[in-house]
Amino acid sequence: MACEIIQTVFIISVITGFLALLLVIAEALFVNYGECRIKINGKKELVVQGGGSLLSTLNDNKIFLASACGGRGSCGFCKCTISSGAGPLLPTEKPFLSEKEISDGVRLSCQVKVKQDLSIKIPEEIFNIRKFRAEVAKITDLTYDIKELTLKLVEPGTISFKAGQYVQLESPAYEKSRQSVQRAYSISSNPYQDDMIQLIIRRVPEGICTTYVFDYLKEGDKINFTGPFGDFFIRETEADMLFIAGGSGKAPIKSMIEFLDKIGSRRRMVYLFGARSTKDLYYTELFREYEKKLTNFSYVPVLSQPSEECEWKGRCGYIPPFIPEFLRDPVNTEAYLCGSPGMIDAVKKALLELGVPDNKIYFDSFA
Repeated sequence: MACEIIQTVFIISVITGFLALLLVIAEALFVNYGECRIKINGKKELVVQGGGSLLSTLNDNKIFLASACGGRGSCGFCKCTISSGAGPLLPTEKPFLSEKEISDGVRLSCQVKVKQDLSIKIPEEIFNIRKFRAEVAKITDLTYDIKELTLKLVEPGTISFKAGQYVQLESPAYEKSRQSVQRAYSISSNPYQDDMIQLIIRRVPEGICTTYVFDYLKEGDKINFTGPFGDFFIRETEADMLFIAGGSGKAPIKSMIEFLDKIGSRRRMVYLFGARSTKDLYYTELFREYEKKLTNFSYVPVLSQPSEECEWKGRCGYIPPFIPEFLRDPVNTEAYLCGSPGMIDAVKKALLELGVPDNKIYFDSFA
């Protein structure tokens, strides 16, 4: 009996999937939505060919919304407000939208298909985001699974960004991917050097973009990216600063500290960096130099799994238990976090319990 039920469910699933595929193919071949108008912020209007997603249609017209997942509906970054023409809210959008956002007409642009005229609202700063072409000037192995890319700008020749922001790197179609994809990576270089950027990229097993970077990209190659994006940047106050990061989350923190060094900041700064073992540590000497240059800066690596044979004499375990040691005045502390969602959640919970205000905890979370 159980076997028959499983067999029936399997058959229904196959038929349902086949019918869904037929609908997609039929729509692509036979449905022509014709010309559609997209009115933006009540003043700019685009005349476009219908049928594509709102995200890709805007990108084709050099209006770049953030999309860390490349338009797959898994990051929730590509939000915009749509007052008319979007159609019903999809189940794929709901997990990324609050009740207020839903009532305000906020949608994920990658999930909205342009089928008719649309009226949308996006932040004005989006119009400053551009597409860049760059040459790979240098590829540096930082660890066994982390590389640093140095990208020399070709067109345009300069970029303006805030320390902490990110760009979307485009990997072209290659033998393991039939189409180009975009993935988000934080800028690790100093904003004062505006003719290049540096990115820190960690290999993701089977990741389309990281596989391209690690196995195919060579020095001298040309590559595209769009940006800058993000509201993870230094607030202009005199509060103490607590930086906490793990893995490739070191990228935006490095950019921030290089910027603070450049402007001669005298704010109190502590940087807790989490890694598994000594082989996952990098830039250690660089941050030791900043300890000498910045009189109020301390760099504290914490290893969660140091090997028995290593001679590590630093702190071991996870970061949250060590936070009280470096928290001088919780109410007057700003925390800047970058790492996995799990790490961000654990650290934020600890900071709130210690009295750091929620509105002073800033983070850049990535999967």
